[in-house]
Amino acid sequence: MSNSKIGTTEAILIILTVIFAHSILSLPRNIITTTSSATLLNIIFITIITITLVLVINCLLKKFGTFDIIDISEYLGGKTLKNIIGFIFIAHFIICSSILLRNFCENLGFVYFQMTDVIFIILLFIIGICICNNLGFNVTIKSNLIVLPFAIISVLIIFIANLKNFDTQKIFPILGEGVSTTFGLGLKNIVAFGGIAFLYFLPPYLKKREEFKKIALISVAITGIYLILCVTTILLMFPAFYSTNEIMPLYSAARYISFGTFLQRLESIFMLIWIISFTSYLSITCKFSVNIFQKLTKTKNSTIITILFSLLILGISLLPKNLAISTFLENNIYTYLTLGIVFFLGITTLIIANIKKRIESR
Repeated sequence: MSNSKIGTTEAILIILTVIFAHSILSLPRNIITTTSSATLLNIIFITIITITLVLVINCLLKKFGTFDIIDISEYLGGKTLKNIIGFIFIAHFIICSSILLRNFCENLGFVYFQMTDVIFIILLFIIGICICNNLGFNVTIKSNLIVLPFAIISVLIIFIANLKNFDTQKIFPILGEGVSTTFGLGLKNIVAFGGIAFLYFLPPYLKKREEFKKIALISVAITGIYLILCVTTILLMFPAFYSTNEIMPLYSAARYISFGTFLQRLESIFMLIWIISFTSYLSITCKFSVNIFQKLTKTKNSTIITILFSLLILGISLLPKNLAISTFLENNIYTYLTLGIVFFLGITTLIIANIKKRIESR
């Protein structure tokens, strides 16, 4: 593991890859659909909730040093529980990656490659995953360190460049459809912070384990700010955008940008950056899945496992028949998988493990 240690900034960007991958697809639209004009208030609310949760996760993991959730599961219930928890998280990473990949490729085909079968677009990403992961863990992480900041900056540019197109009246009424919707039903928007799933696996990889709390809090804070930028852009520009499923929200907003005669159509440049960033997201989720599998099975050859997992992502991504189905799966399957696995199973496992540790220490 020594050759796979990562720094604080790298760890933060690993977590942020998830929110970025979802934000360029239908996440902003889904959040707005749920809470309408109260969306900005809802994001502040769920950010506070998530900060509380990551503080809890930090306290629970702190007592186990450099153990990740796989090690903690083995301590709690032996190899049986270790394998169950491990394969559940692998399934979570693989299924979510596959659904997002299909949705992204469908949208990409709709925008640029209408005469190309979606399978060929997907295959290009699969090849990218194999190449990135076979170059090594650190190469994948370093690449993300370079690419993701540009992707985040592109969204900031979209926000700033479209300020003139904003209609601030769309944030009224402040409470949208009511308190129960904003703070009750809207609580499910916490899935936007699904990137904290990586927190369960970061301790063994960190150069400075004591930086874990800082990584968690900064990641959540940046995610909250980033969500506000994305949602504000969509909410204030497109009055009924959340009821349409034709194209990526941020891409549509980018098409309104124009800086004079000689600097137009920036959405094509942004899309190129997003494609590279999306490949980075897929590579990271696949790499963590491979590492978990190796930990469970004690296998050493990661190349074969990477290829098999990439083919698995390919197979699952081809299951939906069209964009409507892939969008439905993203909106529903991802939501419930994240709520059930990341926010319930993960935290529950850590709580029970801490109770066991406290009992044994008496």
